[in-house]
Amino acid sequence: MASSARVAERRSVGAMSPPLFSLPEARLRFTTSAREALNNKSIKPLLNAFNQIPGSENEKKCTLDQAFRVIVEEEIINKAPCENLLAIISLAINGVTEGICTASTPFVLLGDVLDCLPLDQCDKIFTFVEKNVATWKSNTFYSAGKNYLLRMCNGLNLQSQFNLENVTVFNTNEHESTLGQKHTEEREEGMDVEEGEMGDDEAPTSCSIPIDYNLYRKFWSLQDYFRNPVQCYEKVSWKTFLKYSEEVLAVFKSYKLDDTQASRKKLEELKTGGEHVYFAKFLTSEKLMDLQLSDSNFRRHILLQYLILFQYLKGQVKFKSSNYVLTDEQSLWIEDTTKAVYQLLSENPPDGERFSKMVEHILNTEENWNSWKNEGCPSFVKERPPDSKPMRPVRKRPAPEDFLGKGPNKKILMGNEELTRLWNLCPDNMEACKSESREYMPTLEEFFEEAIEQADPENMVENKYKAVNNSNYGWRALRLLARRSPHFFQPTNQQFKSLPEYLENMVIKLAKELPPPSEEIKTGEDEDEEDNDALLKENNESPEVQRDKAMTGEQIESFANRLGEQWKALAPCLEMKDSDIRQIESDSEDMKMRAKQLLVAWQDQEGAHATPENLITALNKAGLSDLAESLTNETESSS
Repeated sequence: MASSARVAERRSVGAMSPPLFSLPEARLRFTTSAREALNNKSIKPLLNAFNQIPGSENEKKCTLDQAFRVIVEEEIINKAPCENLLAIISLAINGVTEGICTASTPFVLLGDVLDCLPLDQCDKIFTFVEKNVATWKSNTFYSAGKNYLLRMCNGLNLQSQFNLENVTVFNTNEHESTLGQKHTEEREEGMDVEEGEMGDDEAPTSCSIPIDYNLYRKFWSLQDYFRNPVQCYEKVSWKTFLKYSEEVLAVFKSYKLDDTQASRKKLEELKTGGEHVYFAKFLTSEKLMDLQLSDSNFRRHILLQYLILFQYLKGQVKFKSSNYVLTDEQSLWIEDTTKAVYQLLSENPPDGERFSKMVEHILNTEENWNSWKNEGCPSFVKERPPDSKPMRPVRKRPAPEDFLGKGPNKKILMGNEELTRLWNLCPDNMEACKSESREYMPTLEEFFEEAIEQADPENMVENKYKAVNNSNYGWRALRLLARRSPHFFQPTNQQFKSLPEYLENMVIKLAKELPPPSEEIKTGEDEDEEDNDALLKENNESPEVQRDKAMTGEQIESFANRLGEQWKALAPCLEMKDSDIRQIESDSEDMKMRAKQLLVAWQDQEGAHATPENLITALNKAGLSDLAESLTNETESSS
């Protein structure tokens, strides 16, 4: 009953869960509804489809945006009239108002249409844009559509016919100028957004720079001097250029961009990784003049034109006419103005100081390049001038036998009396190095004699007074063990917490192998008695006593060669851990070396109990009776 209830509950939950969102189905449904809405000139079919299609609001909005672009693409391929395309864009505007598609969709559709239509048909599109200025200025579209229309206008300007004469065209009729009218009238007529400039998230504010037609005319008239700098060598043209430049630069000096809203906005966008757009050309519309003067990129463009012009006027160009010479007054003005332009560049955000230095470096490089071309492009590879000095007579070098010890006196000359004396103390250098007087390294018996005595419990030496606790002694002990003791490089599984603990363990091992420390000279009679007693004791020792002694290094080496591949069977009987066995396997692939490592680890673990008797017992326990019998025979024969 319980299982059937669970199944019924699952079925009911599955029946209540909403259907999943399907992109192909939703796109097809939106495309069909959009065409129906276009035919009925009503957005209701799209609203019904948006409410009926399952899925999140964001998924449905993105799908509807894609459906609009697909419909525009089909209409353009079918060469539909502009009215059909504008109807689709109007439907998208209604969709944004109803909240069923993204706010940037109408601008994206306008960009697609302008990219695909020929220039002669774009006039109708711009007429549509001008009629909907109030729509673009609304809060719904303003944030999403910033800079879209301006980019489209600039793109259209760059795609038009090339200006082969590079002449800047602007309004030269003062009566047709709209500058000087009240700001409110400009807002009502939509002057500020006609070109699509929407730089800020909030409503655009008026520029603080007083702009009139005279400033507009003088500003764009300077482009003719930048285009044809030869005019500056004429007196009348120079006076006009001087007057216009002083007024324009005075405007740049009076109104710094770091105090304006536009520059602060650009700095914030750069800090947050916002999109940074650069246009190679600028429009000359009067309606854009205030925005352009508040644009940091625009200012950089104009100031850089000044620097390039000044470099041309001052530079010595090979193909420039000899009549083109500046007066002292002109040169002085250019020098002062160049400093002022660099100062304005350094104050222009963002990164004005860095940009100013970079421009100065590039222009200096260009000046060096011009100088190199004026000189006829000489080669950078300089030939070495012929040596005019007379050749000095070559001195005869002494024969090698005279200073390598092969001459009559067989004395090697080192260039210094003391070095020569020291070098010739011994004729053969290798023999001198092998001399016993140069042997400074002590033996193990000499160095560890004191430590071995202190390690003996009978001497009752406290740990703090032992030599192994001295850091200097420990360092020298490690050096000596590395040179003279085989135990230093033998692998071991025993862990040591400190150097004194390790040295104390090594001292105990050395005490077993090295002869006992030298004692005071005894009388001959006492020595004879002790020798006799030792001889009797050695002769009277039984094989059982020999088996109770700890195994020596030679015995371990000999038995490891016989143990070989059977070491792993013996390891558990020697109470070795699995981690120790894996460590032995990873250290070496040679079976004899693994067997030796096993026996050395067992010896370190058992200490004085690592006797042949205990090893024989472990062998019998592991089923290696042949090896146990051979070890027993070896022990008895050595006794």
